[in-house]
Order: sequence, then C-alpha cells, then structure tokens
Amino acid sequence: MKKIVLCIIALMAVFLNPTWAQDLLFHEAKVRVGDDPSWKDPKFDDSGWETVSIHKLLHDQGISFPHTFAWYRIHFTPSPDLLKKSDLRQALIFNLGLIDDADQSYINGYFLGKTGRNPKDDGEEQSMWDTERVYVFGDASKINWGGDNVIAIRVYNGGDPGGMLSTGQGLIVPNLIDGINVAWEETDNPKAPQLLTCRITLLNKFAKAQKGKLKITFTDPETDKVLSKHEKDINLKGFRKTVFTTNYPKYKWSKVELVYIDKVYGKTRTFVHYPKYILTPKEPEKSRYNGAVVYGLRPGSPLIFRLPVSGVRPMRFSAENLPEGFHLDADKGILTGSTDKSGAYNITLKASNAYGSMEQKFTLKVDNNIGLTPAMGWNSWNCWGLSVSQDKVLSSAKALLDKGFGDYGYSYVIIDDSWEAKERKADGHIAANEKFPDMKGLGDWLHNSGLKLGIYSSPGAYTCGHYLGSLGHEMQDAETYNEWGVDYLKYDWCGYSEVWDTLKDQTVASYVRPYLLMEEKLRSQPRDIWYGLCQYGMGDVWRWGHAVDANSWRTTGDITDSWRSVCEIGFDAEANLYPYAEPGHWNDPDMLCVGKVGWGSMLRDTRLTTDEQYSHISLWALLAANMLIGCDLSQIDDFTQGLLCNNEVIAVDQDPLGKQAKRDVKDGDVQIWKRILSDGSYAVGIFNMSEEEMNIDFSKYFAQCGIHKLNSIRDLWRQQDLDTTKVTYHVAPHGVRFVRITCE
Repeated sequence: MKKIVLCIIALMAVFLNPTWAQDLLFHEAKVRVGDDPSWKDPKFDDSGWETVSIHKLLHDQGISFPHTFAWYRIHFTPSPDLLKKSDLRQALIFNLGLIDDADQSYINGYFLGKTGRNPKDDGEEQSMWDTERVYVFGDASKINWGGDNVIAIRVYNGGDPGGMLSTGQGLIVPNLIDGINVAWEETDNPKAPQLLTCRITLLNKFAKAQKGKLKITFTDPETDKVLSKHEKDINLKGFRKTVFTTNYPKYKWSKVELVYIDKVYGKTRTFVHYPKYILTPKEPEKSRYNGAVVYGLRPGSPLIFRLPVSGVRPMRFSAENLPEGFHLDADKGILTGSTDKSGAYNITLKASNAYGSMEQKFTLKVDNNIGLTPAMGWNSWNCWGLSVSQDKVLSSAKALLDKGFGDYGYSYVIIDDSWEAKERKADGHIAANEKFPDMKGLGDWLHNSGLKLGIYSSPGAYTCGHYLGSLGHEMQDAETYNEWGVDYLKYDWCGYSEVWDTLKDQTVASYVRPYLLMEEKLRSQPRDIWYGLCQYGMGDVWRWGHAVDANSWRTTGDITDSWRSVCEIGFDAEANLYPYAEPGHWNDPDMLCVGKVGWGSMLRDTRLTTDEQYSHISLWALLAANMLIGCDLSQIDDFTQGLLCNNEVIAVDQDPLGKQAKRDVKDGDVQIWKRILSDGSYAVGIFNMSEEEMNIDFSKYFAQCGIHKLNSIRDLWRQQDLDTTKVTYHVAPHGVRFVRITCE
C-alpha cells in the first residue's frame, strides 16, 4: 500500500485535469511570517494568526517577507459524502494553485508535496512561482471526515511579492476514471507536408488497471460534419499508456473529440482538442506596410526606426518630406537621425520590389512625449529566465529579423534579469557579468540592424533574481545605459520592498518616489529610453504612472501560460483601466505567452490552447498593450508566426488614437470588448469564456455596444469582409471572433 501511494504521488504531482471541479474550495487561511516546524502540527493553536485571502499575494494584503519564510494554515471540513461517492476511495488531490516562490506543504502533519527550493535546501535556490501546486495524498484514512483538517504550507519568498496568488484552490476526491488523462502532440508529417500528425497518448495515472472503450471523432466545428471515426478497446495497467497517431489537413480548423467509456462502472470522460489552425492569410510578395504610422522622438535624441515593411527582398526604400537631420537607408529601410526642432513632421514612406510598391503616410512627432504606440519586440524572461546570455539574445535578435518579425514592427530586444555582475566597478558603475561580454557591442549590432536594446533593473539593492539593483546608483546606471545604447528599461519593484518595509510613510507617495528618481536620471540622458514600470499594480499605478513619465506600467503580477492567468491578468484586471491609457502611457498586462516558453533552459510548447492563443493576442491588441514576444524565436512554427504577424491585428494594437478597449458586455460566458480607432471604426472582440462551443448572436448585444446600425464588418484574423445581416458566430471554447466594424 505504501509503495502504491508513493507511486501515485510521484506521477500525479503535476496532474490536474482543468475540467475537474473541486469538491471543496478553499478561500482563506491563517498566516504568520517566520519559520517553525511545529506550525505544521494540526493541533497547533493558530487563533492569534492573521486571516488572509489565499487568492491574493501577501504583499497586496499588507504583509511583506522578502528572502524569508511565512506559513499558511488552511482549515477545512470535508463531508463524508465526498468519499462515499468515489469508487476509488483512496487518493485525494489538493490543488493549491500558484505560490511565489517555493513551498513545502503538509496535510494534518503528513507531508503532501514540495515545489521549488529555498536557501535551506540542498542545491541552488529555485523559484517555481509559475508551477501549479497539485499534490496527491494517497491515504484518505488520514483525513478527519466531517471534522477539522489543516493544510500547512511553508512558503519561501525569494523577493517580493511572495505567497499564494491564484484562485480555484481546493480538494478533489477522484474516481477511478479520473486517472485517465490524454496528451496531444502535433508534428509535421515529413512524407506529406500538407498534413499534421497528431500523436494522442492515453495514460492511466492511477495504480489500478483501467478497462474501457475509446471513441475518437474528427469533425468540422462550423458544420458539425463528421470527418472520420475510430474505436478501440482499452486495457491499461496501472501507470501505463497507449499511443494513437492520426493525420489531418495542416492548420485547418478541426475538432477532435475523444470519449473514454469505463466498462466496470459505466462512467465516461470526454476530452476535446482543437489542433492548431492558421487564420492569417499568406503574406503577399509585394511590399506592404505593417506597423505604427506615428513615432515620438524627443528633441536632440537619436532616432532608430526600422520600416515595418514585408515583401520579397531585395527592396528599395525612399521617403518624401524627410526633415533635415534624418536619413533613410535605401537598402535596409532604417530611418536614423535627430533634430532639435520640435514639431509634427508628415512624411511619405515608400518601398518597392519586383512585385509592386507601397506608400504610407507617417508622422514623426518631435516633442517631449515618446512611446506613442505600444512597444513591440521580444523579452528574454518567458523563454530563458535566469539562464539568458548574450549568445541567446543575439540568436533571438537574428531570428527576429530572419523570420520577418522586424517587418511587422517588432523592434525592442529586451534582456531581463541576470545580466548584472556580482559587484560594481570601483567607481560605482554597473557592469555586465561573464554571460554578456560586450553589452555595448550588442547594442551597436542591434542599432545597425534597426532594432533597439532593452535592459532590466530594480529600484532596490537587488533584483528578483538577487542580482544587483540600482538603489543609490541611479544616475550611474542611467549613464551606463546611455553608453551601451539602451532604448528600454524594465524597472522591477523586486528588492525595493526591503526599503519600503522600513518606511513610516507607506502611502502612494512611497511607491512614486523610487520611480520618479530613476525617471529624472533617464531624462537627463541624451537618448530616449522607454520607461517600463514593473511593480504589479501596487498603489493603483495606472493613476500615477503618468506623473513619473512612465511609458507603460504593469497592472498585475506575472503572467503564465494558463487560461486562468490570461483571464485574471487580461479580462479581469484590465476591465476598468481603459481611462488611464493614452499615447505615451500604457497599461501593461505583461508579455505574450505563445510559442515555446519555459522560464529557463527547459522549453516547451505553451499550455494555452489554439483558441486561447487567438483570444490572448486579440485581447492584448484591444487593450493597446505592449506586444512583447516571450518565446524562443528560433523554434517558432508557422502557426505562431501567423498569430504574431497579422498586419490587421497589429494595426489595432498600434492605432495612433491610443484608446484602450472597454468591456461593453459581460453576459454569462459571453464578453464583448470594443475599441474606437483613429478612422472612426471600432475593433470588437466577441469572446466565449466557457468550456463549450457557442453560437453567439452579435446583434443581441448591439444596444449594449452602442450600435444602432451595422454598416460593415470585417474579420481581422481571416482578413475577410463579412455579411452584416449574418452576425451569429460559432466560437470555440475560450475562443474569439475578432472584427472591425463601422456603424451608426
């Protein structure tokens, strides 16, 4: 029995089917900062501890504990009926959500699970804030059914904010059939390039054998036409798997439904998968403009602007009405120069190749406001985490150019945490570590390619990764950034919490001061540096970010590649922030979680489904959010390329009016977000938030969206004009119909 329990724990440590509903939800806990092993004892008296929500970080509830421990104690009373309904009556699954940074968890004093490492463990400290804590306890007899039970969680915080930070924590009492899980893997078919091969793995994650029948059906989601059917008897021993492979048309919209029927108990489980499908039309061979039509530059600052033009190379570039002091490279399409004269310069940009030519009206605004459209580029964090290096950054920058992302306006190449040397130079200036042997050379290479260099620091003495921050050296760091050619600074609160904890004044002004200080130093430099605040929305940063001249400010904690994270950070947190976004100053719901991510050296495909990715990018465009790619660009596939390089979707994000979308409709599982654009049209996202397919009648919501008469409607992903009299749309689970409309 003990051996079986250990096997279950080992195999189930990261297993939670998202369709499962928790049998018992947890909402609050007792908490205390400190570290005492007796606090895991269920009989320990925690009545004097503070009660907190387990859905919000402790920092957001007035509790800070950087580089030390805190304990949570969750009390719960499970009904005996929960155990009676289970045909397994052995394993219990505890979902504790996300925890920043590492934890050891116990149930009634018994070890439950551990994720990440703290400084007292063997090996290097390891943050695993983005990993769902799903622990299996294999002995239901150790639970006090109908009485009080205690989950004790020892949390180490490597740097604020720290603690539990998600929703949906709870207890699941599984049935035997719940041990059946499915994994889907799509690969190119080398023998038939027009096909994708789907590898379907059926896995029994429990020790007890499973017997049943498997039915697999392929359908067209829009017509419900059955494309193919397959059936097979299943006899899976404990912890065993069986694999099926099948082919289907590459990147075409289809639906795979897998139904497993248990022969012993007659129960069924259904798994649905939507393979990757590409909506973005193939890029034309002729030259086409794909990016921002306005750019802000401060007087005297150097301009580096790579024209976002796609098409077959070679290509020739030219410009009409180019102001004095500026030059456009006719072969590379890179606009450079500077001027001391303020004003709005209206320029006509031109490009031509063997297949045709294009002209684009473009405005260069020279005044004190930069960042007139959201930043587009690449950031190293979601991909490489603390394992980033100059070679990896250079490889990503080259891939950005080689794969055509630069032709769609992606220009910032941002190095996140872990570039800093262990010690400052003798004169106090910051230095790069051995992973970045030539930071200035990297900046020069990027600038010569028409790209921009971004970097990371903190107003504290240390960063989130415990590298050197800028505290007390703000002017020296700003000078170094200028010398290296830095064009973007991500300034992360991590580390400054230790200073903040000692302040008597912890009002909004205490959040403003460290960011205002660095802003003054950046503005004293002879180049424009995008100022990106990263402090998780504390003190309602959207209300005062303008005051420190920030170009963008993070509104939430870090994003992860889960639908729950996209919902919390995008749909929920941004719903009421639209009044605070404007050209030069943007709400920032964090980076993009598409492609291969991993926050370290082990990369994997994003956990977001195909339709969740379409919703993710559509919403970020509606929010006028920074479009910062977080994946390894060298491994990008055609689907992700189409997702990130749709010129009509990018035009919404980069619209010069700079108005963020407002959520006009929240009707059950239907949400509709609408953004006014500079030409008077509207971008509209019609989202299905449910787990099931929906037919959404857009006309039902015209009044709520302020639409009296629909004059035109265009599908932005498919780049097709639609019939204004047929506005009921089939939308996949967690999917979107993203349109541009004109109306009265």
